[in-house]
Amino acid sequence: MTAMTPDCSGMPAGRMPTALRIRQLHKHYGAHRALDGVDLTVQVGEVYGLLGPNGAGKTTLMKALLGLQRPTSGSIEIFDRPVGRESLADVGALIEVPGLWPTLTGDETLRVHARLRGVPQSWIEPALQLVKMTEARGRKVGAYSLGMRWRLGIAVALLAKPRLIVLDEPTNGLDPVGIREMRGIIRSLAGEGVAVLIASHQLAEVAQVCDRVQVLVAGRTRFEGPLSGLALDGDVEAGFFRLLETADAGIR
Repeated sequence: MTAMTPDCSGMPAGRMPTALRIRQLHKHYGAHRALDGVDLTVQVGEVYGLLGPNGAGKTTLMKALLGLQRPTSGSIEIFDRPVGRESLADVGALIEVPGLWPTLTGDETLRVHARLRGVPQSWIEPALQLVKMTEARGRKVGAYSLGMRWRLGIAVALLAKPRLIVLDEPTNGLDPVGIREMRGIIRSLAGEGVAVLIASHQLAEVAQVCDRVQVLVAGRTRFEGPLSGLALDGDVEAGFFRLLETADAGIR
């Protein structure tokens, strides 16, 4: 078991729990339905992708499951518990732009978060190593590139050894080498029993790492299953865009 492996002790022998279960999730803003009856289940050790164009409802769903937005109706369970302080202790997340202090170094940033989360300072080193940021740990965050900020943000998300990781566009700002490394990080986390939920509008990136995907368009589920199930005449990309066109035509 590696240093970043979450603690899954206390589970009945032979049973790995469902990490995330969402049922009939709605989020309305007046007449606008940002989420319209979404169902979603993520298993332990699975990489699950949320796909869809901008405005599809991906970030709204992530904020709801993190307790940052109150849904209009529906249910969200994290390891069989409703969203709350206890269940969210098992979650690490990075959505939208990482909120980091530019005057602190990377190492200082993680030390602050370790104190806030009540985890040992010794857990900082494995998190830095995992995201390949050990050499930049002494530099001020204000001097980091966007890709480095995202790496540090993911290190913060991993710091408390969560059992569920929620990432919005995890390869944002990374160069090709960084993108490849991030894919490896995500797959290694899943291999250690972590459930990973990724939101992206980049089909190619999701195809590289996800076991299953859900395609959202205008807050509604248009497809759910292995990405291969989207293929049109063997072409996943063609099938994906045909689905978007069909869904868009239905909305109009």
